[in-house]
Amino acid sequence: MALFLSIAQHTPSDCPFNNEKTKKLALAFFSKQEELLRKHRIKVVGAWHSAEDHTVAMVYEVASIEDMQKFYMEPEVLNFMAYQTGHTRLVTTMEDAVKFYLK
Repeated sequence: MALFLSIAQHTPSDCPFNNEKTKKLALAFFSKQEELLRKHRIKVVGAWHSAEDHTVAMVYEVASIEDMQKFYMEPEVLNFMAYQTGHTRLVTTMEDAVKFYLK
């Protein structure tokens, strides 16, 4: 299993709480999120939202890198990310990093 850290940020003017267009995109994504996660064998380990700087951080546990790529190519995910900037990184736990790098 692989872990991915995804951080996305949008502007205040694009915030779904204030913008009807992005609100529709966000609701479309969240209405299918569970189905898409199951389809691509992805588990959400944690999810956080910071209202002050319009940032969302999520940690996913994924069976393969290809599953994560396919998830990000789903229309609802593409539309959800279209009004945001972000990045997704393959990460490890600190425990695994210490075991691997500090042998």
